[in-house]
Formats: sequence, C-alpha cells, structure tokens
Amino acid sequence: MNLNWIAPAKRLSALPPYVFARLDELKTRAREQGLDLIDLGMGNPDGSAPAPVIEAAIAALQNPANHGYPPFEGTASFRQAITSWYRRRYDVDLDPDSEALPLLGSKEGLTHLALAYVDPGDLVLVPSPAYPAHFRGPLIAGATVHSLILKPENDWLIDLGAIPDEVAERAKILYFNYPSNPTTATAPREFFEEIVAFARRYSILLVHDLCYAELAFDGYQPTSLLEIPGGKEIGVEFHTLSKTYNMAGWRVGFVVGNPRIIQGLRTLKTNLDYGIFAALQTAAETALQLPDIYLNEVQSRYRRRRDFLIQGLAQLGWDIPKSKATMYLWVPCPPGENSTDFALNVLQKTGVVVTPGNAFGSGGEGYVRVSLIVECDRLGEVLSRFKQAGIRYQAEAIVAGSD
Repeated sequence: MNLNWIAPAKRLSALPPYVFARLDELKTRAREQGLDLIDLGMGNPDGSAPAPVIEAAIAALQNPANHGYPPFEGTASFRQAITSWYRRRYDVDLDPDSEALPLLGSKEGLTHLALAYVDPGDLVLVPSPAYPAHFRGPLIAGATVHSLILKPENDWLIDLGAIPDEVAERAKILYFNYPSNPTTATAPREFFEEIVAFARRYSILLVHDLCYAELAFDGYQPTSLLEIPGGKEIGVEFHTLSKTYNMAGWRVGFVVGNPRIIQGLRTLKTNLDYGIFAALQTAAETALQLPDIYLNEVQSRYRRRRDFLIQGLAQLGWDIPKSKATMYLWVPCPPGENSTDFALNVLQKTGVVVTPGNAFGSGGEGYVRVSLIVECDRLGEVLSRFKQAGIRYQAEAIVAGSD
C-alpha cells in the first residue's frame, strides 16, 4: 500500500537537521570500521550522579507512595528545595507555589515555553550561535526567528544596540544564555541590567538559560537574571541538574521567575505530561542540598581538563582563551575550513568527535565545540592523534600524516 499521503505536519519541515542525530550515524559507521572513538561531541557528563543522590533515589523507589502519578506542579518539597537553592546562591526570594516549576529537563521546558507563548508569525529573538532548543522550540511553534549574530570581537555578547527598532517593537520573546553554550562566553552584571532595560522598553519576555550556573572557574560567579531589579517582572530562568550533578539521563530541570509566565507553561504541561517521577524529585532535592565541597570537586575536574586541553592545543597552533565557565571549549576551525568539513575531517582521521559550530546556528560557522567530558589521559590521546594526523590550526598543515 502506498502511504505517501501520510505526510508529517509542515512545522517539521521548518526544522534543520538535528546535528547530534547526524553525528550518531557517523559515529556508528566509525565504530563499524573498528575506530576507537573519543566522543567529545555532546555535553554528556562522564561518571555517575553523586552517591548521596543515588542513595536517595533508591530509598525513594522503595516508598510505594512515590509510584503513582506525581503532582502536575511537582512535589512541594522539591519546589521548596529549588527556591532555597536560589536564596542560597543568589539571595533571590521566590514563592515555591507560584514561581518555581519542575521540568523533564530544561530542554523540554525551553521548547514548551515557546508552544505556550508563541503564535504562528510571532517574532522571537534568538542569538546565533545558541543551544538548539532556543530556536527549534520557536520554529516548532511557528515563530519567525530573528537571529542575533554573535561576534568574537564583542566577546560573544548580544549587541542590543544593533537590533533595529522595528524588530525590537515586533519581538515577543528573547532567548539568551550566559554562561553560554556553545561559546563559553560569560556576561557581566551590567549586560544583564541592559537586557532587562531593553526588554522593559519594548515589552519583550526574557527567557534566560542558566544551565551552567555552577560550572564556573577561577572565582567567577555567574549572574542570575532574577538578581537584577525588574528581571523577575519580565522573565523566567531555566536550570538543569544534568551538568553539575551528572544527572543528564535523569531528566530533571526547573524554571523560576514570573508567576504568570510560569502558569502559562504549567497549563500547557498539564495537557502533555504528568511531571517528573516523584522518586527522582526526591533525589533532585538531595542534589540541590549537597555541600559545596562536592561543587568544588566538579569545578576542579573541569578546570583541570580545560587547562590541559588548552595547553595541548596551543602546541598545535591554537590560541584559546581560558573559559570562565561551562564544560566546553569553543575552538576556531583552521583557516579555509568550514565547521562541518573540519569536524568530519577530525572524525575520519582521528576517531575524535567534535560538534560543528553551524549546528548552533549560522553564527557558529567557523568553530567547533569540544566537550570536556573525558579525563586528561583520554584528552592526551586526542592530542596525540591530532599530532599524528596533522590536525593543526594552520590550514596548510591539515594533511594526513604531517607533523
């Protein structure tokens, strides 16, 4: 029977190919060819969640009360843990009943927020490069996405002054993310004050992705949108337990901020899911209450990997500044190579997986993102393979077998 008449919704045709799915295909082929892959593509933390978190999950699993449908808005104790964490980290007071909502990971919430607030044709401002959910969610919702191209000479910060008045006046939402995935850029408090003033001037809903709030180094402390006077009145902020607590597969995140905006997202979610398994919420509470010694160990781990790889890449021609936060390096492609070709070249010649920058939007062209998700011994193997295969920053030196 010919099933060509079964066509997907037109909204799917607006989505560019998801690069991580394409990378999975290439990785499968490479493994079939016997390559020992070192996968630095996805931001997938290595290792397990902290022992106290696992122990809390096991205990919660043994409680029959946790095996039914959880409350749509999340358990009261998890919401309280979220708001207590914000008070401790940022001195921000939030109402756990109306200003905090648990999510099935931040990606789910970021995407569903667009479905809750974007009508077809609405204009949404999104930086480029950006975490894909920031522009894919609006595209699924039928938005017109206006890309704000970020530039290295501006330290990868949004240039608010470059946004035309007619664009700003039409815009309904502005997504942004500092510390940034993929660029690793950080924004000073003054930038947050400027973006709040900009959003208030043009009546734009701000959506800040603070997923790397605690992966910060060398004394740097990221800023929360909600710290800024007026920030909570016009915006929300997303966070996840995936990165800091090695809980990527647990799918636990949350959104905080303006109660009216959160209520819209809650209304949508009551029609789509039943929330996070209650036992996982109990484990997540434990994570948010871990002592700072755990956080210090995580920060030290990524700082050590950052320094090791930056030093090694410097010997191959790269001059990469030390990132203040996140679990990535944002690495320029050798002159003359685009990001896809360079990533494929690296994979085919070395078995090392990196993510092409254009996966994060056109503004990411010319770069690749490298995830610091293996220990220094494997990063040393990466550098050894690069050297053997002639992977260097100088374009003319990228020839298999050169040194």
